[in-house]
Amino acid sequence: MRNSRRMFFPIALTLLFSFSLRAQVTSQRLLHAGDEPQNWLTYSGTYASQRYSLLTQIDASNVKNLELQWVFQAQSLQKFETTPLVVDGIMYLTQSPNDIIAVDARTGRAFWVYHYAPSPAARPCCGIVNRGVAILGDTLFMATVDAHLVAVDSKTGHAIWNTKLAEPAAGYAMTMAPLVVKDKVIVGVAGGEFGVRGFISAFDAETGKQAWRFDTIPAPGQPGHESWREGDWQHGGGAVWVTGSYDPELNLIYYGTGNPGPDWNPAQRPGDNLYSDSVVALDPDTGKLKWHFQFTPHDPYDYDSVQIPVLVNANWKGAPSKLMMWGNRNGFFYVLDRTNGKFLSGHPFVKVNWASGLDANGRPVATPQPAGQPTFPGIQGGTNWYSPSYSPRTGLFYISAWENYSTIFTGIDTEFHEGQRYTGGANTAPIAGAENPVGQRQGPVNMYTESLGSGAVVAMDPTTGEKKWKFDMHDVNTSGILTTASDLLFAGGREGYFQALDARTGALLWKENLGGEIIAGPMTYRVDGKQYVTIAAGNSLFTFALRQ
Repeated sequence: MRNSRRMFFPIALTLLFSFSLRAQVTSQRLLHAGDEPQNWLTYSGTYASQRYSLLTQIDASNVKNLELQWVFQAQSLQKFETTPLVVDGIMYLTQSPNDIIAVDARTGRAFWVYHYAPSPAARPCCGIVNRGVAILGDTLFMATVDAHLVAVDSKTGHAIWNTKLAEPAAGYAMTMAPLVVKDKVIVGVAGGEFGVRGFISAFDAETGKQAWRFDTIPAPGQPGHESWREGDWQHGGGAVWVTGSYDPELNLIYYGTGNPGPDWNPAQRPGDNLYSDSVVALDPDTGKLKWHFQFTPHDPYDYDSVQIPVLVNANWKGAPSKLMMWGNRNGFFYVLDRTNGKFLSGHPFVKVNWASGLDANGRPVATPQPAGQPTFPGIQGGTNWYSPSYSPRTGLFYISAWENYSTIFTGIDTEFHEGQRYTGGANTAPIAGAENPVGQRQGPVNMYTESLGSGAVVAMDPTTGEKKWKFDMHDVNTSGILTTASDLLFAGGREGYFQALDARTGALLWKENLGGEIIAGPMTYRVDGKQYVTIAAGNSLFTFALRQ
């Protein structure tokens, strides 16, 4: 016991000292998160979701000197998709199924672990996963795989409140990092493959009481309901499973929505199926819909539009504009006016044959493929939920892309049964031996052939829709992207390499093999004058800094 006490007191004193230096994360700090590049205060860095950092200590001249500083080993063999927060030297990360860990951002030493045991009924479609937390004041917020929202004291790891949103046995889940706006915590539900009816909800950060709910599949009497045949809307999908963005000047939050249900048999659900495969702009105070834009109406290809809306203030055709940039799963890169949802431009960034283009309003000109013929891009999309990045210095938008990748789709009439998959068809890879049984959606490895297509980081010029450069990978790319004010770009891939590129040219400057698939977004922060870069790979979190 004496030895235990001697070990405990230094840790306790370090913990108390570290947390005493950490100021509360007020709503004002969140509004101006970009002015604190030493921290990473939201899932995407700032409300604009550019995944761009002003830190410049690591640059093109010295990035080759990056070396590993510390590694955190997750106590789970599930997917590791977290993007940590860093607040004044304290890092908060999540591991599957629903643990929050506070660690010293300098050393990776854990201060505390909050463990949430989800219901055995939890059944997210594509793995027991959590992508991160949000913070306000001294409280952390985590969405759980059994559709609860929990609040935890950031200094002690003790639970504060726990609110249930939906029934996990019916297929509802949550995998996203929440978004805090003012005094509200905003989350959405996953479960589109189970025929759930998607929604976005806001909760009072102090009490956990629901403030409002927006249904992404409108009921009778709600705008957009006419886009559904009577009865189909009740199991219409439209899940929301990736964190949105916020424009404080317009006071609008933006979220992407997922596929309609049943997924691959559109004959069962005539109409455009609003608001599936869309971006919705909501008033964060009331949840009222201000505008929407649908990327893939009447989607037969599982082109979830849950990609992160990237908000950019820039000139458009000579006039200062509030833009939204979007690399969509359907293979098109879009620029919208985020004040009203007006379509400004759209260009393919990978091979596309399901549509010949977009009309003047951004609606796709559909070109369905004959039975048995491959559709490009395939079911995983030209990209997926992997975080893109925009650099104000280069003016370029960066996308993790799946190239020359296709799937053959077959629609099958499906009867809805609560809690069972409601996919409405089959998808196969167009090579022998790669077929998948109906509805067996288990994630990218089991769902698609891995010999089709390849990965790349693609740099798009938003003003012209042209590719400025492309960095090719051997395997498909499942990583998010980070850019910095020193014109660096960090990205990983399924091969396990973590790479630094020249953000202007795409030239490879540094790489390290981390030994596991990278399916998370990199982030960067600074403590005691030292810049760090962190990425999850395999079942570990790796943190790098310059060699001393």
